[in-house]
Amino acid sequence: MVDRLDLQRISLALRRLSWGQFWTQLVLAVVAFVVLLLTSNRGLAATAERSLGPGLAFTTLAFLVLLFSLWQCWLVVRCGRALDSPGPRPSRAETSRLVRRGLLASLLGLTLGVVGYQALAGSLFVQASLQAPGFFGGPVGTGLGAGGLVNYPITSIEMLSVLSNTQVLTAHLVGLIIGLWLLRRIH
Repeated sequence: MVDRLDLQRISLALRRLSWGQFWTQLVLAVVAFVVLLLTSNRGLAATAERSLGPGLAFTTLAFLVLLFSLWQCWLVVRCGRALDSPGPRPSRAETSRLVRRGLLASLLGLTLGVVGYQALAGSLFVQASLQAPGFFGGPVGTGLGAGGLVNYPITSIEMLSVLSNTQVLTAHLVGLIIGLWLLRRIH
C-alpha cells in the first residue's frame, strides 16, 4: 500500500512534468506546423515538392503522432489530479499504462522523424552535389537538360523543412525523456 505522502509526490510529479511536457511539445508543434504549412504552399515551395516529398511525408506523420502525444500528456495531467483527489483513484497499472502509451507514441514519432530526416538530408545532399561549381552555382536550369541532371539550388524553404523535422524530433525526445522519468517514478 502506498502511503498518502508518496501518493501526493507522485501526483505532483505527474502534474508538473506532464504540464511541462505538454507546453514544450505544444510550442515545438506550433513552430513545426507553421513551417510545414509554409513548405506545403505550392507557390512558395515548387522545388520542395519535387525533391523533399518523402521527407516531408514522414515529418508530417511524426507531427500527427506529436498531436497524439499532446493528448496523452493531457490525460496524464488528469490522472495526476485524480491521484490527489478524495474520490476514486486510478490504479498504478492504469497510470503506468497511460505513461507507457505516451512513451510508445514518442518512440514512434522519433522513428518517423528520423526516417524523415534521413530522406530530407539525402534529398538535399543529392541536390547540393548536382550544383555547378562556382560562387553562385551557375545559372538555374543548366546541366544535361531534358531528362538529365539539372542544377537546382537549395532554397530557404527546403532548409525550413529540415527545421520543422528538427522541431518534431526535439518534441518527441522531450516526451521520451519525461515519460521514462515518470515511469521510473511510478514504479
